[in-house]
Amino acid sequence: MKKRVLSILLAGVMAFSLAACGGGSDEGDQAEQEGGGNKLTVFAWDPAFNIPALEAAAADYKENVNPDFELEILEQAASQDVETAVTTAASAGDYSNLPDMVLFQDHYIQRYVADYPDAWTPLGDIDINWDDFAAEKLDYSTIDGEHYGVPVDNGTVVCAYRTDLLAEAGYTIDDLTGCTWDEFMEIGKAVYDKTGKALLCMNSDGNDLPYMMMQAEGVSQFKDGKPYITENETLVTIVEKLVQMAKDGTLLMPNSWSDYTDKAIQGDQVAGVMNGNWIIPTIEKVDANSGKWEITTMPTLSGEEGYASNGGSSLYITSNCSNVDLAKDFLAHTFGGSTVTYDNALKDGGVISTYAPAGETDVYNEGVEYFNNQPIYADIVEMGTHVQIVEQSDYHYSARNYVGTAIVNIINGADTMEALQEAEDQLNFEMGN
Repeated sequence: MKKRVLSILLAGVMAFSLAACGGGSDEGDQAEQEGGGNKLTVFAWDPAFNIPALEAAAADYKENVNPDFELEILEQAASQDVETAVTTAASAGDYSNLPDMVLFQDHYIQRYVADYPDAWTPLGDIDINWDDFAAEKLDYSTIDGEHYGVPVDNGTVVCAYRTDLLAEAGYTIDDLTGCTWDEFMEIGKAVYDKTGKALLCMNSDGNDLPYMMMQAEGVSQFKDGKPYITENETLVTIVEKLVQMAKDGTLLMPNSWSDYTDKAIQGDQVAGVMNGNWIIPTIEKVDANSGKWEITTMPTLSGEEGYASNGGSSLYITSNCSNVDLAKDFLAHTFGGSTVTYDNALKDGGVISTYAPAGETDVYNEGVEYFNNQPIYADIVEMGTHVQIVEQSDYHYSARNYVGTAIVNIINGADTMEALQEAEDQLNFEMGN
């Protein structure tokens, strides 16, 4: 982690300084905050997703709890800018330029709390029933038994399939629900032979499929804080199946993220997509395919229905928060327990919750025309409650990239175990083991 944060530190200093200066409160607002006040500031990114969710929460809190409330959203270009801001502040020993709250990626927060414990405010006695949230989601933001973050979005994996293309090959989505990976591969061959389209796709320059497939098995790519690759029989088996699918033509591997989204998915090259549910808006951009998609759970090696999560973020109160009680109250009454917030976050930004009661509302249970009137949002919330907790690491993305490179090398003729050993060696070196 320290290698990673040092690499972004210098690049981020100027950007952070500009963001802090450009988005900071004027002297009157600052004085109001110091006296308590009704205003909070937050760093967030993605004006089409996260920011509408925050706006929905602010409107809910203002209308139903505190009519004088104001939330100032300081938009960042990407999640990395928030990480840079925290790193820059910590390196300077001065957190005064941080906002009251930050939206932060789940996969990175544990290391940032460990490295910079003074940057964060534990939630302590916040009025939230944590049992209402998916346990896997909370596992990221719960450190040494203390809650630090409140979930915003839901990264639960969906397997989305073109039911019209399945039908051409003689199958239905039921055949892909609770199936083994071997059965999936058989169906994939039939779909490819009939339609020329792959049943699965992943971008080769940073794929998430191995991680998602392992989590569905309850297995991690880390064990006791160290890489778990060559001795991980589940990982080896999964890699072998992915390589075979690529050779069979049932797994399409675009060269970049944009090729994955724009050419493979929106270019109508695939009959299936497996990723975090945030991929749904990408699928929906092809108007001609409305009504032809449905979603279900993941295959597993044993044939049990599989569940995993990929991506996501939560809200954290910084140590620079000028009104911690207000921040806790805002989080408790919105993302911590308001179906109004989550209904509007879904309608305005497509943000799906891990808050179980949200899945019971009329908004979540409406059939979605694009997905053949399936109530996919309620289904996703329910699926999220089954995602298993596996060991996480701040080096998650490094492991993903090294294993992804190994898969490409194996497809191109490299020995499986030699390629995986190289991935493990590179990861060990980066981690300083």
